[in-house]
Amino acid sequence: MKLFRHLANFSSLALLFSPLMATASPLPSSPQAADNNNYNTILAPLPALPSIRFVPPTIQNNPANIPVNPGNNGEMRLGREMSTLNSQIKALMSRYNYLSPGMFFVDLQTGDYIDINGNKAFPAASTIKLPILITLFQEIEAGRVRPDETLVMRRDLVAGGSGDMQNMRVGSKFSVLQTATKMMTISDNTATNMIIDRLGGFYRLNERFRTLGLQNTALRHLLADEYGTNTTSAKDLVLLSNLIANNQILSDASRNQILDIMRRCHNQSMLPSGLGAGAVIAHKTGTLRFVLGDAGIIQTASGKRYLAGILVRRPNHDARATTFIRQVSHIVYDYINHPQQFTSVNPKDKV
Repeated sequence: MKLFRHLANFSSLALLFSPLMATASPLPSSPQAADNNNYNTILAPLPALPSIRFVPPTIQNNPANIPVNPGNNGEMRLGREMSTLNSQIKALMSRYNYLSPGMFFVDLQTGDYIDINGNKAFPAASTIKLPILITLFQEIEAGRVRPDETLVMRRDLVAGGSGDMQNMRVGSKFSVLQTATKMMTISDNTATNMIIDRLGGFYRLNERFRTLGLQNTALRHLLADEYGTNTTSAKDLVLLSNLIANNQILSDASRNQILDIMRRCHNQSMLPSGLGAGAVIAHKTGTLRFVLGDAGIIQTASGKRYLAGILVRRPNHDARATTFIRQVSHIVYDYINHPQQFTSVNPKDKV
C-alpha cells in the first residue's frame, strides 16, 4: 500500500521543470553491498563512429525545452550478430541455469553485437544512477543546475546500503559535483536521493529518460530500492553508454567529466574482473540481494572499444552470479580483443 500512495503522489507532479525541489518519502532501506577497491585509470578519447546511429525521435511535447539531438530515441542500427560469441555465452548460461541474465554488447568499431534478453526489464539496483548522472549533466549544460551549487542533506533523503553519507550529520552540505561523484564512485544512496530531489523527482526524471529513448528504464522509488521497483534493461544501459562514447548529447567537457567519474567506480568484482591486462573501463554497477548488474565503456589492451551491459537475476545473495558476469566479460573481451585467437571460458574459472 505504501507504494500505491507514493505513486499517487507522483502523478500530481507538474511536467515542467521548475526551481522548486520535489520531495519524496523513502521506504525503509536495507543493507546493500558497498562498492570497493579503488580504480582510477585513463581512457583514451572515444571517437564518434558512424556504425551506430539512431532513428530520429518522435516526441509529442517537450515543454522543458530539452535539447534533443536528431537521432536519440534509442533505435540502434547495428552490424551483424556475433554468432560464435553468442553460442559460447549460451553454452555458459546452460551451466548457470538457476540464473536469469539479460545482456547487450556492441563493438564500437564494427557495430557487431550480442543481444540475449537485451530488452528485458530488470530491477535496476544502482545502475539507475547512470541515467540520473547523464540527466544531471544535461541540466548543468542547460544552466539550470550549477556543479558548485550547494545541496543540503535532509533527513528524508538519508538512505542505508552503499555509501558513507548516511553516517554524516543531517544538514551537512555538499556541492552538486561532490554529491554526483559519490553517487557513482562509491554508489552512495543518500547522494543519489539528493540528486533525484534536486532534479525534480521521479516524474520529471522519467520524462527525461524517455527523451533519451530508454524503453525499460523507470525511477519509482528513492534509494535504497530494496524491492527492485526501479527498472532498466541491458540494452538501455548500452544506449546510455553509446550516447556518452559517441558524444551524442553533451559537450566534450561534460562527456570527459562523466568518463572520469565512471572510471573511478570502486566495485571491480563484475565486468572489470573479466578483462585482460591493460584494459580500461568506465562503468556503473548495481547490487541487490536478488539482482546484479554492470554496464559501461571498455577499451581493450589493443585499443579496441566496446559497450557492455549485463543484468542477472539470482537466488538470494548467490555469489555465483558474480562469477557468471566475470566469465561473460572474459569471453567477450577475449573475442573482441583477439577474434582470430578466440578462446572460451577462462579455464581457471569454475561454476
